[in-house]
Amino acid sequence: MRYFLGIIFIGIGFLIVWKSDWFMENFGRIEFAEKYLGSGWGGTRVFYKLLGILIIIIAFMYMSGLLQSILGSIFSPTRKVLSQ
Repeated sequence: MRYFLGIIFIGIGFLIVWKSDWFMENFGRIEFAEKYLGSGWGGTRVFYKLLGILIIIIAFMYMSGLLQSILGSIFSPTRKVLSQ
């Protein structure tokens, strides 16, 4: 099941990267992206591409089990290293 979901999200991420112009035309510009990623060369398009790449990376991490390890180490209860 993990691989099936990973492949689906990789496909979604790929479509977001590939069709970022279509997303911008249909959903409009994102003011945050235009302000911080540069409106001169397509801040919203860059945002959609970065979002797609992030989805692909997270999907690969989920498929390999690395995401569960990272989240487990972040949210697991910590032990005292130095007991005094």
